[in-house]
Amino acid sequence: MIDWTDRHCRFFHRQLSRRAKLFTEMIVDEAVLHGDLDRLLGHDAAEHPVALQLGGSNPDKLARATRIALDFGYDEINLNVGCPSDRVQSGTFGACLMREPALVGECLAAMVAAAGETPVTVKCRLGVDEQDVEEALDALADAAVSAAVAGVWVHARKAWLDGLSPKENREIPPLDYDRVRRLKARLGSMFVGLNGGLKTLEQASAEASGLDGVMFGRAAYQTPDVLIGVDAALCGEASADFDHDALIETMVAYTTRHVSAGGKVGQVTRHMTGLFSGRPGARRWRQILSEGASRPGASPDLIREAFRQVRLEPASEAA
Repeated sequence: MIDWTDRHCRFFHRQLSRRAKLFTEMIVDEAVLHGDLDRLLGHDAAEHPVALQLGGSNPDKLARATRIALDFGYDEINLNVGCPSDRVQSGTFGACLMREPALVGECLAAMVAAAGETPVTVKCRLGVDEQDVEEALDALADAAVSAAVAGVWVHARKAWLDGLSPKENREIPPLDYDRVRRLKARLGSMFVGLNGGLKTLEQASAEASGLDGVMFGRAAYQTPDVLIGVDAALCGEASADFDHDALIETMVAYTTRHVSAGGKVGQVTRHMTGLFSGRPGARRWRQILSEGASRPGASPDLIREAFRQVRLEPASEAA
């Protein structure tokens, strides 16, 4: 979710669910070692619980990046072994590491040693290209277990690094949720979570059977309303009506602080356009936030205006 789940996105998502663990966009270890740490690792206290997702393939660099991240108070450090982008492949990390489980184990062991009491997890694919998914996933998981990680998140698709684009890799390789359940049965008490293709709470609840957790990716970004029911459906909390008025005021206040610090309204509102998807006023909400935020002098009150238009929209106008 590079360039998507930044700190503004996560603050917004936290207003929709108190209990869901939020993940950062993948941040390369080299960026942590040499970049602007506040921009890369800074986050609002409201985001917790929040996990930092790192990319890399050098145990020493990942360990150093992990130690730096500890000062920012992340609740979990995750190693991405699932991203199929060309940029990631050229850096020899992400999904191509499915071919090198021993190296992944070394990286994870170094991160675990550096993290102290902070949990370290790994997110992977079923395999890549012509790999057998039974052998590839077991090899990766065994390396992770040997490194004493706290859990394994599995995107339940292969990644085809030769022939498919990153977008196609999220859609074309078939999903195999049962393979993830077989891994859980094999690993016993080890945390095993499922990712990939989950779009609704009903689907996530059904597929969570026999597993320890489920993860929404693009569905949470494109249709963030799905997060509103997470606490009740997946975390055991009592169901309650959601207060959209409070959400809007919280986001206006947050955006006001961001603008006062030199930021732009659109850096926040670009993550909010998917709210109300499929409901009356959704089209108008997107239009006002997208067009209004790009105008010179855009004010955080734009969010209130967009919400007012949602309330005025006739029930027949849903998109």
